[in-house]
Amino acid sequence: MEKSNLYPILLALCLVLFFLGSWWLPVTDPTESCYTLTAKEMLESGDYFSPRIHGNYWYDKPIMFYWELILAYGIFGVNDFASRFFPAVFATCGVFITYYLGKKFYDNKVGFFAAIILAATPEYWYLSHAIITDMTLFCAISITLISFFIGYTQGKQNYYYISYAAAGIGILTKGPIAFCLPGLIIFLFLISQKDLGHILKMKLITGIPLCIAIAAIWYLPMYIMHGQTFIDNFFGVHNYLRATVSEHPKFDVWYYYTMIFLAGFFPWNLPVIYRTVKNFWREKSLPSLDVKEKFLLIWALTVPIVFQCFATKYVTYTLPYMMPIAVLFAKVFVQWEKIFYRMAAVTIIILTFATFAAIPFCNQNSGKDLAKVLTPLVEDDTKVLSFCYRYSNSLVYYSGLEIWRLEKPEDMYKIAPQKMQWTSLNVMPIMTTRDLRDNEKYIAIVDSNRSGKFLNIVAGTWSLIGSTDDYKIFKRISHKRLING
Repeated sequence: MEKSNLYPILLALCLVLFFLGSWWLPVTDPTESCYTLTAKEMLESGDYFSPRIHGNYWYDKPIMFYWELILAYGIFGVNDFASRFFPAVFATCGVFITYYLGKKFYDNKVGFFAAIILAATPEYWYLSHAIITDMTLFCAISITLISFFIGYTQGKQNYYYISYAAAGIGILTKGPIAFCLPGLIIFLFLISQKDLGHILKMKLITGIPLCIAIAAIWYLPMYIMHGQTFIDNFFGVHNYLRATVSEHPKFDVWYYYTMIFLAGFFPWNLPVIYRTVKNFWREKSLPSLDVKEKFLLIWALTVPIVFQCFATKYVTYTLPYMMPIAVLFAKVFVQWEKIFYRMAAVTIIILTFATFAAIPFCNQNSGKDLAKVLTPLVEDDTKVLSFCYRYSNSLVYYSGLEIWRLEKPEDMYKIAPQKMQWTSLNVMPIMTTRDLRDNEKYIAIVDSNRSGKFLNIVAGTWSLIGSTDDYKIFKRISHKRLING
């Protein structure tokens, strides 16, 4: 298997799976739209350092991904392809890093198989299109760990500097987890090697300052500019609170990441699980592991175990374990070459069509179509209200309008921002039904199945002026309610 022939094949695979059709996938709520709206507001304000949304400083994530979005918008314009460009770029980088890892540990075939397995899994395919930080973090953590292992096994200690630098970039992407998670994996690996003293040989005195210096490019100025507010929100709400209080309690179950593995690595996991169980049943013992397999297994297992301990659980949290699992799976599949290529062909075809099948789903969870209907109806002196189950940042992103979240006064306690609570994320403009003024013009966006409730509880006479499949748009024609029509 010629190495020179593999790069074009992998690149073509990535172009098809990660880039093709991405310009038809609109930005969705609730997560993607926070990133795109923030980057758009930063671009419009000319402030490329302090993330902001709805005109407020926003401490949800560090700066790296916002810089990626701003760069993409600067090159391609503010559009859907630009929004999804860098997740696809880093997904492609992840495929080539996986090829490098498999080749470095074993041979070209294992590297090639591992790269295809990674690219052609539902979870990786999904996250390659998602407008979130995790693909950048995936590459940063992978480079951190691979560089460490090369430095450790080959005595090339300068590789430790690459490891520290990659961790610094990871901290700029997601936060302290980009240092703590690889650090824990390395620590556990050294314990398994009975070589914990090697930590003292890892260029700590110069390497950690390198990591801190890279992270300080953003964190230090943010602290200088925003002080304790930045510390409370970024480290308090978006790190400590996320680990201790579930943002989505229904997902906080012990088997969550087991289900993610079964679904995310389908169909590649089925033959491997079958063979592993069969071998264990026959041998009645676990196979012995060499140093490479031990490292990959510790890497793969530590990630889900750590995040299972977190109260908040997301599909994206498991992404860092996909590279070592892909390599371990590839080592098995090289013995089933014909089966591998058949599975790869079918999976790649299905995932390619899945991109186009995802378009209606994205449209349903995006305010793009609604923005096209709404924007021509809004005059300069009109205030736009949203009386919906879920406030749509994507509608703000696509329309460029200021949109007020409208709530009943008695419900304000549920959504009003409070310190060290998940409600602190509600930074959109909010008003109650009592706050409407007689002399102001209003347009209201209402979920279709809430329109009756809206007309009953909101003062004034409202006229239907537009609609989509899911929403109705009303305009207040009088601040008094008309009697008998």
